[in-house]
Amino acid sequence: MNAIHWPEGFVPGFTDNYCSNEVIVAGLTAEEIWPLLATPSLWPTYYKNSANARFYDNKGPILEQDVRFYFETFGFPVESRVTEYVAPSTDEAGRVSWHGWAGEEGAADRLDVLHAWLVENLPDNRVRILTQEAQNGNPAKDLAKAHPNPMINGHQDWLDGLVAAARAKKA
Repeated sequence: MNAIHWPEGFVPGFTDNYCSNEVIVAGLTAEEIWPLLATPSLWPTYYKNSANARFYDNKGPILEQDVRFYFETFGFPVESRVTEYVAPSTDEAGRVSWHGWAGEEGAADRLDVLHAWLVENLPDNRVRILTQEAQNGNPAKDLAKAHPNPMINGHQDWLDGLVAAARAKKA
């Protein structure tokens, strides 16, 4: 199975917080999952912790390499730039990641994250969806101490909603 590509500064184990969630389900393909993930305006339809997605520079509605976009999640307004975008194909896993940030650079409340997704077809009509996030900054340190972990629980809700939306669309 494939793994996330981590840029310098966001390698898990060297950040202030990190979370990983994964599902493997039968009966769906990466190509069925991808449009729901690559279109931020659809996120609130299956993930209640996402709102107000918009693009900059007359881009969108689909994510693409280096595009800037904005959305709100976990109570944070998140400015973002796509750092990797590869749509899934028969020979390659889909990959999308973005650097997201909230707060002014250098401020005590600054949060920087790298949120990455990998969507790949597996044998026997199965799909694997992996989402991982590495975070830096004081808000990340606070999130790392929280129990239950809001990032693990929130991202699991995102995965579960994504799968349910893809199944509903297919039905």
